[in-house]
Amino acid sequence: MSSRRSRSRQSGSSRITDDQITDLVSKLQQLVPELRSRSSDMVSSAKVLQETCNYIRSLHREVDDLSERLSELLATTDATSAQAAIIRSLLMQ
Repeated sequence: MSSRRSRSRQSGSSRITDDQITDLVSKLQQLVPELRSRSSDMVSSAKVLQETCNYIRSLHREVDDLSERLSELLATTDATSAQAAIIRSLLMQ
């Protein structure tokens, strides 16, 4: 059997329907603040995916920034204090 046929049979059982894709894109649109306000407007799936990627990137930057700020705060705190223990636990998450 050719590899194309075997792949076709394997992917047939896990295939996502157009309705499922539409539903998932709609859910993404509700999660992304930039798109949430436009829920009544027609937004293309490509735009939803693009904005979702942008939002995830911004969240990563925000996490990095907060981690850096926590590290700086830890550097200025007595290492044995309760505050330092809390900061260390936040950085480990």
